[in-house]
Amino acid sequence: MAVRIEDVDESKLEELQGKVIGDVAGSVGLLLAYFGDKLGLYSALAEISPATSQELADSTGMNERYVREWLSANAAGGYVNYDTASNNFSMTPEQAVTFAAEGNPACMQGFFQAVVSVYADEPKVADIFRTGEGLPWGDHSECLFCGTERFFRPMYAENLVDSWIPALDGVCEKLESGAKVADIGCGYGSSTIIMAQAFPNSTFHGFDFHEPSIEHAREQARAAGVESNTDFKVFTAKEYPGKDYDLVAIFDALHDMGDPVGASKHIANSLADGGTFMLVEPFAGDSLEENIHPLGQIYYSFSTMICVPASRSQEVGLGLGAQAGQKRLTEVLNEGGFSQVRRAAETPTNMVLEARV
Repeated sequence: MAVRIEDVDESKLEELQGKVIGDVAGSVGLLLAYFGDKLGLYSALAEISPATSQELADSTGMNERYVREWLSANAAGGYVNYDTASNNFSMTPEQAVTFAAEGNPACMQGFFQAVVSVYADEPKVADIFRTGEGLPWGDHSECLFCGTERFFRPMYAENLVDSWIPALDGVCEKLESGAKVADIGCGYGSSTIIMAQAFPNSTFHGFDFHEPSIEHAREQARAAGVESNTDFKVFTAKEYPGKDYDLVAIFDALHDMGDPVGASKHIANSLADGGTFMLVEPFAGDSLEENIHPLGQIYYSFSTMICVPASRSQEVGLGLGAQAGQKRLTEVLNEGGFSQVRRAAETPTNMVLEARV
């Protein structure tokens, strides 16, 4: 049906265009924010703030004219402050944490890096829309792997040991005395290493089907000094070895799997008597209506570009998506052999499910 101009409500059109302009401003602002992180401009400005564009250029070895334009864009977007009297640019503590505090959960640079990666992969995703095929995790831009790890690591560091594990029935005590743990879809190993550092009496086995990620995880474990109680190997969620695990965990990865039911069955069979499956997934309601908000838009967008294509590139290709919700996830876990499923903890961005056979 063709749009008739006479049917357009001008006030609603202006409102929508205002939102779109804001979104466009945010999209290019995000790109420049990623750029500023890559070139060390934010960290330098936070260090010497307030500073002129020339002073920032001198401190970073960059060209002043480009730095000035970058600063101007950031000032227009509210990412940095500008003083007209002195021509100085500065960062508030809140701006510095958001754009320059590596490792802080409030730092958004890992998020920005992941977004830039999906822009780079747009031609690949456009192609699979036409063919219906999947896009394997390993075929994405390398920025995705780095950005995903940078985004999730601080949140795991803040919540995993202090909040999520204590919310599981009896698990913390087992880990303190000495337990056997599997981290499935461990990626760069951040979650595995955080647990290994907190519970040195336990052994942690990280599994992922992406070999470059496993190689990076091994390097990270050496750097963190947890080689003695960690082991990283390349295996899928349906084929990883070992039995009698006291805890099996999946962090933000079950919905990416082609056969999450098959993975759940394998996990159930690999647990020790009384063992626990901890599933961490993106926070979501059980219906689209519950997820119509900015965070839902973000998760659905990443799911369109990454999660559903990754699932559809594997056998079964169920395509749960990043907003599956607790009800659908529970159905998957029940079908996989888990009769008891409860929400043990949550944050604004994640839900933690505890599952037992």
